[in-house]
Amino acid sequence: MSTTLALDNLCLMRGGRLLLSGLSLRLESGAVLSLEGPNGAGKTSLLRAIAGFLPPASGSITLERDGVVFSDGEERGSRIGWLGHHDGIKPQLTVAEQAIFWARLYRGADDSEPTVQHALARFSLAALADAPGQLLSAGQRRRLAFARLLLSARPLWLLDEPLSALDEAGRGQAAEAIAAHAAAGGIVIAATHEPLGVACQTLMLGRKAMAA
Repeated sequence: MSTTLALDNLCLMRGGRLLLSGLSLRLESGAVLSLEGPNGAGKTSLLRAIAGFLPPASGSITLERDGVVFSDGEERGSRIGWLGHHDGIKPQLTVAEQAIFWARLYRGADDSEPTVQHALARFSLAALADAPGQLLSAGQRRRLAFARLLLSARPLWLLDEPLSALDEAGRGQAAEAIAAHAAAGGIVIAATHEPLGVACQTLMLGRKAMAA
């Protein structure tokens, strides 16, 4: 399966302030892009625009999946895995219950126990399967949010400060998941202030420069 994300002459406004202007970008299957720049440069806003949460002032955003083009924000959103500052963990549900819910939500009937077990084990959460969300540390909550990405099986991952709250082991697991998703033909875009730990392109916002 092939995936292409294209931004054409994109302009973003937020609160009456111009954030980005004339941004054009094309990413193919296997790409990992690190969005970098100072606070307020528009990293999160760009992720939100791609996800369909923030309409662009001008320009276009298209996601092509196996020859089918999705230009509408809602259509794109249904093919995007999102990891933001809010982890979406329900305090009263156990780790396993939340993973099973996400598997059913994203994959319909494909919510088999091995799939859930694999996602939890990938992020060292199997031993916490019966623990309620309210007992998880910030790092454990972040790892559970990454497990949700695996269960979503969506081609484009948008990550906002994905390594926050993670220890060294957690960062290694996150890097492995990002690399594996790209190797399987997915695309990853991450807004970050620190190295992702994987080979990637870099887009420096606020300087209008892109480097490999």
